[in-house]
Amino acid sequence: MPSLRRRILATPPLALLAAGPLALSAAQAQNAGETVTLEELSVAGDGRGPGPAAGTPLRAAAPTPLDRPVGEVVTSIGREGVIDNRAATTVADILRNSPGVTVRQGNGPRDVVVSIRGNNARATGVSRNMVVLEDGFPVTQADGSSRFDLTDPRAYNRIDVFRGPQSPFFGNFATGGALNFVTRRGAEINGIEAGVDAGSFGYLNTYTTIGGVSGPFEYSLFASDTRGNGFISHNSFDTQTVNFLGTYTPTPDNRFTLKIINNTLFTLLPGRTSLNQFAVNPFQRGCLTAANAAPGCTTFNLLANGRFGATVPVTADQGAFLRDDRRTLVGARWEHDLDAFTTWRTQLVFDDRNINQPFYTTSTRGDFPGFNFLTDVTRRGDLFGLPATGYVALAYNTLDSLSRTYNRVLGAGPALGALIADQDTVQANLGGRARAEVQLSDRVIAVAGISAETTTITGRNTTFTYSAAGSTRAIADVDRSFLNVAPELALLYRPSEAWQIRGRVATGYSTPSAANLFVTPAGVPGSNLQLRTQENLGFDLGVDWTPTETLRLSVTGFYEFFRNELITQSPGAGLLNFTFNAPASEHRGVEVGATWAFAPGWSATAAYTYDDQLYTRYVEQLSAGARTARFDRAGNRIPGVPANQLLARVGYEHTTGPLAGLGAYVETVFQDDFFIDNANLLRAPGYSLVNLNLHYATDLVGYAKRLNLFVEVRNLFDRTYVASAQNLANSISAATGLQNGAAVLANTNGSVFAGAPRNVVGGMRLSF
Repeated sequence: MPSLRRRILATPPLALLAAGPLALSAAQAQNAGETVTLEELSVAGDGRGPGPAAGTPLRAAAPTPLDRPVGEVVTSIGREGVIDNRAATTVADILRNSPGVTVRQGNGPRDVVVSIRGNNARATGVSRNMVVLEDGFPVTQADGSSRFDLTDPRAYNRIDVFRGPQSPFFGNFATGGALNFVTRRGAEINGIEAGVDAGSFGYLNTYTTIGGVSGPFEYSLFASDTRGNGFISHNSFDTQTVNFLGTYTPTPDNRFTLKIINNTLFTLLPGRTSLNQFAVNPFQRGCLTAANAAPGCTTFNLLANGRFGATVPVTADQGAFLRDDRRTLVGARWEHDLDAFTTWRTQLVFDDRNINQPFYTTSTRGDFPGFNFLTDVTRRGDLFGLPATGYVALAYNTLDSLSRTYNRVLGAGPALGALIADQDTVQANLGGRARAEVQLSDRVIAVAGISAETTTITGRNTTFTYSAAGSTRAIADVDRSFLNVAPELALLYRPSEAWQIRGRVATGYSTPSAANLFVTPAGVPGSNLQLRTQENLGFDLGVDWTPTETLRLSVTGFYEFFRNELITQSPGAGLLNFTFNAPASEHRGVEVGATWAFAPGWSATAAYTYDDQLYTRYVEQLSAGARTARFDRAGNRIPGVPANQLLARVGYEHTTGPLAGLGAYVETVFQDDFFIDNANLLRAPGYSLVNLNLHYATDLVGYAKRLNLFVEVRNLFDRTYVASAQNLANSISAATGLQNGAAVLANTNGSVFAGAPRNVVGGMRLSF
């Protein structure tokens, strides 16, 4: 195999295309800087770093199927200029560099809500409608939930963003796409790195990375402690992360991988405001108590006795709103080369999410342990005399959801009232996937894939209600099963070295989670068992143009048709989010990524997305008192999705003389306004921010090997903006039955988090 790899790496780029998907993928994995990239070009470099150091264990006969497969729309965002030399406090700072990605602030310091092509843009905490992995190990649980609290950006080498329906390749929940976080390998680290980032509002992140190669072992360990006061009142936090990746290669044909992630999080949470409160008091200053609250403070009504009856208004400080969570993941993988052209992988992941979340009017405590199993075979050879790569997989995952929800009551600390819901459910997915990449000619590759999967949800939710007469309980049992099939076809044509044209048609599916089935449209625990699977059919057409090594341009148009789209929104302040199916909707848009080194040392980067989403069939029923009304939302924009967003960056890197390693850039981040209700009555305002960065890197002589320094001014012009706006449910008047106007929505709290004002973050890292 070493001789085969040397022949591949020595092959000219167009000859690689003729050699078939095997050679092309292997060359990408081994030496990305010298090959032709068949998928969409990276916006910020592939971030793979230098090649393996001497003594590095032999890699697989072929890369894992996740290594940017042919036919997918993928952007890779690497370390250079994105992670290495900037204040990457959350993964939002990285993912903005990819077209098609929208990021919002969630309920915690690193709890970023990520959406791809607007899917999941309506969420405010847990991310859904995508599959998330680290080094190929799933970190999305069997109910489709992903959270980014456990992701410290300093740990990663690159992030691959798969855009569009991805269920043929990733299975359930991949209607919007997928993310694969790739940590740094030991061979790249080759020693010890120690770093510290510090900045405004008490922000401090101290971290250490250790990595290397010793015979058949390769290892990398990342650990960090991050804390801060927050820029909104009642928002201090601290979180600790450990991330380990180790491989053992006893023979060239066998490779064992161990992955461990552990994250603990404690954070105080401010209250989400209404748009009108945001305009008056965006950072919730002077909101220590409700009785002496400053104008614009948001309050929530807690039951005085924790069971029923009179309520007491409280601020976030009075209610002691917080999250105290832990996430632990342990995964193991065995890769075995059956022969020179066939690789078999088997992996098992244990993933446990433990939560304690007493915020707003309820408190949830729960444990969510799950397992994720995958076994697959990749075969490289011929199909009817044509070079081809085949892939088949069997996947199974399961999650036990054990949670209790309590009323909140005013008292010392986050005091709990009466139990109002007790949920015990099991959700499982079992399915198979198959894929073939076939070299039709020297310049054309065709891809076909399919997945079939069954999902089951079983269990019980018991709800409790209280009155002066006593308490009652209601039981909602669930025994639902879903069968979904998702095919895809793709074609790539490369007429010359400079041009690539690609087309893709693919499908996706996302079943409801158990939690969706037990929150009513009134925002309280109960029965919501009628939900159906969300399905989408997407068409992509794109072109990549690389006329020179200094210029890359990628444009992708997409049109996606949704059936039974799962929409989540809030019925009001302090109530639980509920989910419903919109019968038919359409998402269409354009994604543009570009990099241009236009002069010695100078470069420009851009990532732009136009995303137009609307309901094509949806009649919403609203009730108040004895009145009920129905409203046709067909033609309305789907709330939560900005039509236009842009990241643009211009930078300079000095490469010679005594100032070599000194660089700077200025960037702007623009996001359009967007509706936050189904009737399209109220918009969250858009924003445009400017960030300024100065950095320096140099090799050292002596004990330390390298020094990296940076300082960054973020939100340079101190704009006040909306970083997150939860969608709000429309309502009608109980007296007239008419729909309430925008003024009612604008005064409904529980929606808005402000973004950070002007702040400065600086950091240094020493490599030994």
